[in-house]
Amino acid sequence: MFSQKFREHGQIRLSTYLKTYKVGDIVDIKAHAAVQKGMPHKFYHGRTGIVYNVTKSAVGVIVNKRVGNRYMEKRINVRVEHVKHSKCRDDFLRRVKENQAKLQEAHKSGVRVVVKRQPSQPRDARHVSTKHNEPETITAIPYETLI
Repeated sequence: MFSQKFREHGQIRLSTYLKTYKVGDIVDIKAHAAVQKGMPHKFYHGRTGIVYNVTKSAVGVIVNKRVGNRYMEKRINVRVEHVKHSKCRDDFLRRVKENQAKLQEAHKSGVRVVVKRQPSQPRDARHVSTKHNEPETITAIPYETLI
């Protein structure tokens, strides 16, 4: 669970310590075995939470934990070696930027544009001709033992 990936053993990269965390950031908790201080409990390994507190060497993270039939909000303090920014919002933020650009272009040209995501629509209707396409009867292949 806590072992390092191939060719990622050794010293921790300096960029790990130089990342800035702000309150409200979404982070992934992934324990780094080389640093035992501030390591989260194994239950939280691989979980995603929201930063609620930032100190000089650690961050406070809110994680939802299922206890029985309810979810409890757990607040844990984890050192920065054990957290990283989550990629879950990257697609959303990219889409927001694209939509803003589309709206600006539409506003300049005076055209109305819809930027909402649409679910996949049914396929268009087709007409299949049987003129040169004779229907085939499909049956199951009888089971044969190969001994």
